[in-house]
Amino acid sequence: VPMMVMSHQYLLTDEIPEIEAWCKETGKTKLPLLRDVDSSYYLRQEKFGLNLGPYEGNCKAHWVTPDDPMPDDFSFQLYPDDLERIEWHIEDAMARVPLLGKAGISKVINGPIPYAPDGNPLVGPMPGVPNAFEACVFTFGIAQGGGAGKVLAEWITEGVTEWDMWSCDPRRYTDYTDQQYCIDNGKQVYGHEYAMHFPWHRWPAGSDRKHSPIHAEVVKAGGQMGAFNGWERANWFAQDGDDTSEASTQTWARQGPWADRIRQECEAVRDGVGVLDLPGFARFNLTGHGAADWLRTMISGGLPRVGRMNLAYFPDKRGRILTEMSVMHHSADFFTLITAGTAQWHDFEHLKNHLPEGLHLTDHTRDFDTLIVTGPKSRDLLASMTDADLTLPWLSIQRAHIGLHECALARVSFAGELGWEIHAHNEHVAPIYHKLIEGGAKPFGMWALNSLRLEKGYRAWKGDLSTDYSLLEGGLDRFVKLDKEQDFPGKAALMAEKQRGVTKRFATLVLDDAGAYDAPYMATISH
Repeated sequence: VPMMVMSHQYLLTDEIPEIEAWCKETGKTKLPLLRDVDSSYYLRQEKFGLNLGPYEGNCKAHWVTPDDPMPDDFSFQLYPDDLERIEWHIEDAMARVPLLGKAGISKVINGPIPYAPDGNPLVGPMPGVPNAFEACVFTFGIAQGGGAGKVLAEWITEGVTEWDMWSCDPRRYTDYTDQQYCIDNGKQVYGHEYAMHFPWHRWPAGSDRKHSPIHAEVVKAGGQMGAFNGWERANWFAQDGDDTSEASTQTWARQGPWADRIRQECEAVRDGVGVLDLPGFARFNLTGHGAADWLRTMISGGLPRVGRMNLAYFPDKRGRILTEMSVMHHSADFFTLITAGTAQWHDFEHLKNHLPEGLHLTDHTRDFDTLIVTGPKSRDLLASMTDADLTLPWLSIQRAHIGLHECALARVSFAGELGWEIHAHNEHVAPIYHKLIEGGAKPFGMWALNSLRLEKGYRAWKGDLSTDYSLLEGGLDRFVKLDKEQDFPGKAALMAEKQRGVTKRFATLVLDDAGAYDAPYMATISH
């Protein structure tokens, strides 16, 4: 279970006569809750006294070393007082609220508080354990109990939840979350509980968990990295003189050192050819007699012919978007299913839980890397280094060699331009990448890819598509074949929805001057 235990300390004062008098005079029972986000503490009334609870930066994890083992029982116990660690916060709060300094301390509570690496609880199916569910790591305690109980009951009795619960799903984490990762990230979240969470900022803890074969080259080229299911990918590429400090990202503005570079990367893909190292695509091989027939009962659309690929959607019983995968059809009963890196355990478990006897599903995520080569000049670039048939149409796949190195070429691009995905075993990736760079491909990052796919209107899993929406609401009608002979989850629900009419739709916007419409604080919509 990816979590750690933090020492959270707060103090209660003696009763304060002024507070008691104010309550009697006004007829009110509570002073307003005060949160000081600059100094990172909360202050609230407790009876006729005050409760001061800091979230200190120099926080302390417990039960993580051999000399501090987790006890067999800690039901009604506390840690020893450690007020020196929060002395600065106490003094700052007394300066802000002088009344606090007039009261004595009646009690210090220093107890355990659990943290997952992102601060959210773990609620939902337990990865790898059939018919087991998690409901734990409630950092904010009983306040989260009502909602957690509701969705957990829905998961157990119905198999689906009313709301999309990916932000709390235990399967959002995979095997990279070892103890040190959990400690580092838990302390980081705790110490920044009241900090501003800026949209361009990357928290430093927990990085460098999983690398592609060319990670060092990407970083050397200026790659400013981000983590996706633990895999390091370049968000953007800095040039000499660019401010890449953490402080430069402490802003609500859309513009920053990255803006011009992302624009240049997008223009390179739009007008020339770019290359993106994309490690961590979750990759599953499905084999066995009847694999095609079974897949048809799991997806809303059809399967590609042998030698081709397509995008397939897996609905739940309500016709809502559970997940999407690229399906590569190699031979009659051999498929490769490729999905988002963050979906690795979620999607593998969904397939495994429904897999009939005689079929085999294996995870090969760590064995391969993917290079995205895209742009109007991508065909010319690849033609100079491979004898593969680059005239094959969109969604075709073929085995090929780039130089002496074996790979698979998939004629598809999430950027919306002419392009190929190069799928290769790890040992072949570096020489292929070097040839692409030598041939003139410009490295681009995830933020440029996100901009390009938005411009094309391509959807992203859990960014745009989730179980909050049906396939029809998501504008995915062309991936739904209601007239196919096989039944599939949600088919009846989608037929009923189509008959009564869809009440909301996924839509894209065209802005004449995007800069003129920037919403304050990166808000989604500005009036």
